[in-house]
Amino acid sequence: MVKKRSGDPWMPAPVYSKGLSGLSVNFLVNDVAASVAFAETVLEAKAVYADPDFAVLKIDTAACIAEWMLHADHAYADHPLSGLVSGQNGRGIGAEFRLHGLDPDDAESRARAAGYTVLAGAADKAHGLRETYILDDDGYCWTPDRPLNA
Repeated sequence: MVKKRSGDPWMPAPVYSKGLSGLSVNFLVNDVAASVAFAETVLEAKAVYADPDFAVLKIDTAACIAEWMLHADHAYADHPLSGLVSGQNGRGIGAEFRLHGLDPDDAESRARAAGYTVLAGAADKAHGLRETYILDDDGYCWTPDRPLNA
């Protein structure tokens, strides 16, 4: 593992990991700062912590609660996935990350304004949701949605 962070993290990794439970999502990304910028700009997430190696992002509103991690490719050099994803575009193909309760129209507008790829604009779907499909710089597909008539 090659760390680019200088100084101490906001908490030791073993302390943070003890607080995790249930399903945890960790994205391997080319550039943590760019991924944080996408999450803050388009998804209105807040960085709980971010350095060049690792970040924790969170959305905590009345309509949507989510938390996820980012690890830079260089920080995962010894991980079994490193040879499969490092330097690959579209590494998130086939996975869709839904943020239930995040307004799809607003997210689409922010994504377009910031120059991100909108695969499909906000639209009402037969399954009862209004949703949009947005790609981040690593090719992960983010799908903000909300129930129709909400």
